[in-house]
Amino acid sequence: MSQYIVKRLLGMIGVMFLIAVIAFLFVHMLPGDPAKMIAGLDASSQDIAAVRHQLGLDLPLLVQFQHFLVNLVHFDLGKSMINGDSVVSLISERYKVTATLALVSLWFIPVGILLGVIAAVYQSRLPDRVSMVVAVSGISVPDFWLGLILIQVFAVKLGWFNPTGYEGLHDLVLPSLTLGTVGTAIIARFSRSAFLDVLSENYIQTARAKGLMESQVLIKHAFRNAMLPIITVIGLQIGFVLSGSIVVESIFGLPALGSFLIDSVNARDYPVVQALLILYSFHFVLINFVVDVLYSVVNPQIKMK
Repeated sequence: MSQYIVKRLLGMIGVMFLIAVIAFLFVHMLPGDPAKMIAGLDASSQDIAAVRHQLGLDLPLLVQFQHFLVNLVHFDLGKSMINGDSVVSLISERYKVTATLALVSLWFIPVGILLGVIAAVYQSRLPDRVSMVVAVSGISVPDFWLGLILIQVFAVKLGWFNPTGYEGLHDLVLPSLTLGTVGTAIIARFSRSAFLDVLSENYIQTARAKGLMESQVLIKHAFRNAMLPIITVIGLQIGFVLSGSIVVESIFGLPALGSFLIDSVNARDYPVVQALLILYSFHFVLINFVVDVLYSVVNPQIKMK
């Protein structure tokens, strides 16, 4: 186990290096010149050149990347080109809201699994049809459209929530519903498929023949094996919740990473955009690592090589 974890951690370092390269090149390929935006529309060429020198944008691209990589290793993400504040502090302020929204939105995991199990147990019957209608509807509805509908109904007409802004957990109810709906639908469909495959196995039929209650068959025999593919889907959906929240955070006007990324891209704030791209990518890399380790926890018979 320890050797496997070490190998995976080394692999994560290699992946993160490639992500850093891609993020750096992507940001520098964006149209526009941040020096011109900072200097102002009426700035002379000398003023723009001075700003470029101050920001280090006049250095060769390879030298800029070397500086960026060295600072990244020391967890120094630089300073914002717009206000000069530390990128780490700017991200930390907004990451709390994004992380809280992601945690609140995790309701979709148990709900999705429950819907999938019900659909599998009652295959081709009313609960199955109802669960799958809910799942298909959740997948079909775009999150931005669902968010606008929720704002119109529960914020504008009923007045139960604030349409935008963030003052506490109360303001995360509608965003979490928006984010979690798609995740619930996807997990429900995968859970149904996984449990149907497991419930058709011979050892399940043997357990039933021994007189075990259906709940015992599901929990003791079916759940462990059915959860393996579901864990992968859950990991991906958690990653999508963290990254997909960009649109949702903008719709609900949350002071979080999503709106911060959009504002930084529009302002050509290179250090902030690079840091956010790496952070979002790190979420997926870390989640994939955790999913691999969880495989052995759910089913110890799996040998990780």
